[in-house]
Amino acid sequence: MLDINTNTYTSQDLKSALAKFKEGTEMESSKEDKARQAEVKRLFRPIEELKKDFEELNVVIETDMQIMVRLINKFNSSSSSLEEKIAALFDLEYYVHQMDNAQDLLSFGGLQVVINGLNSTEPLLKEYAAFVLGAAFSSNPKVQVEAIEGGALQKLLVILATEQPLTVKKKVLFALCSLLRHFPYAQQQFLKLGGLQVLRSLVQEKGTEMFAEEEAELTQETSPEKLQQYRQVHLLPGLREQGWCEITAHLLALPEHDAREKVLQTLGALLATCRDHYHKDPQLSRMLASLQAEYQALATLELQGGEDEGYFRELLGSINSLLKELR
Repeated sequence: MLDINTNTYTSQDLKSALAKFKEGTEMESSKEDKARQAEVKRLFRPIEELKKDFEELNVVIETDMQIMVRLINKFNSSSSSLEEKIAALFDLEYYVHQMDNAQDLLSFGGLQVVINGLNSTEPLLKEYAAFVLGAAFSSNPKVQVEAIEGGALQKLLVILATEQPLTVKKKVLFALCSLLRHFPYAQQQFLKLGGLQVLRSLVQEKGTEMFAEEEAELTQETSPEKLQQYRQVHLLPGLREQGWCEITAHLLALPEHDAREKVLQTLGALLATCRDHYHKDPQLSRMLASLQAEYQALATLELQGGEDEGYFRELLGSINSLLKELR
């Protein structure tokens, strides 16, 4: 014990006091660490315990792969009702948006099962099968290639060419767009199978803008490698020969701004191929002049609202560029 009544401390006294102080601090720190660890254990339980609890409750933690296998089995089972099959496809569409999941679907044969679903006599099964395929094909080259080999393109075109509910054809067209997008080989097969004739009949029958976006995307690829591939597809001459110059120009009459934007993009992409036709089309000139006045007014309102580079201003710029090219 230190003598607190004296004013003199030896070096040994100081060392002893410091050691006791350090020991007390370490003990306090150790107590705090143990208390913190106990609190963490109280709030969070080990995964092994959670799995055990789930097993006791008959709850199984499934991976995405296991879920997709289960959904495919449900869809493909002859004992499943129509409602159960549709529900399985609806849930499956959510998972195949992820590129890895779509490739996993391919790895265990699930993609071909869905492709075969396009042969169903039930319109709703065709619709939801196409819905799943459109999600799986999107920006996924590996899946796109396997789909072509699995006969998806032929099945999609058959549905578009035959009498089907419009809701089915819309989903099928979505799947077709996803399959053809950024995939020149698929587009080449599409032309060989008479795809342009099928789509021309569809547009003339329904009078909709459904193909406008895809047509624009097919003709706006920018990478050198893809451009070389597109030259082998001969898409633009085929579009001209099948009357798409006239069809696309008349789609400007659609009332929706988004549809008009896609049509304007397509007109620009087809300009070199369809220039002579556009020059001789008085209806196109009148329509562009009318749209120029409409979007000039809308762009002015945007500017007054503080939008220097607004949506309508961009559309007006596209119209002005086309009019300039056609003078």
